[in-house]
Amino acid sequence: MEALAKLVGERLRAARQERGLSVGALAETAGIGKGSLSEVENGVRNPTLSTLYALAGALGLPLSSLLADRPGARVSSPGVEALLLDVRESGGATVEVYRLVLDEGAHHLSVPHGPGVVEHLLLTRGRARVGRSGEEVEIGVGESAEWLSDVAHGYAALGDEPVESVLVIRSPLRAVRADARAGDHEI
Repeated sequence: MEALAKLVGERLRAARQERGLSVGALAETAGIGKGSLSEVENGVRNPTLSTLYALAGALGLPLSSLLADRPGARVSSPGVEALLLDVRESGGATVEVYRLVLDEGAHHLSVPHGPGVVEHLLLTRGRARVGRSGEEVEIGVGESAEWLSDVAHGYAALGDEPVESVLVIRSPLRAVRADARAGDHEI
């Protein structure tokens, strides 16, 4: 993970500087501490999945871009782990494919992503409640859910076993690039 933390830090610093943002400005927009951001940029802190999503959102980037578009990159937060399986540009969008695992009883709330970002989740083990906050649906093995993730949304493991799933995130290239150019750093 140490090599990945260093690579994430380098990618994060480059994206921040490309947008002309100070460490303080990005930290404030992403809702994290300046010291934490500095440690992530210097590769001395392994950021959680939640922190990386907040930073990617504040920069108008897909999460995979901070992971150097490197399949096999693994990030986690308490109770949830995401493993990047694939990333590519297709049909005017960045398409990221993750293996998403939730521990038994885990609940993860994700920050809003950029405009037009859509998530597709296919369950391969367990039962889960997923989707936009206030509009969640319950799904089981072999079932899927899809939602526009421009608002807070979540994933919750139900029952007495972990949840395993495949998560596909489609981020329009136009929206990502336009947000970055316009300086729209909302998360």
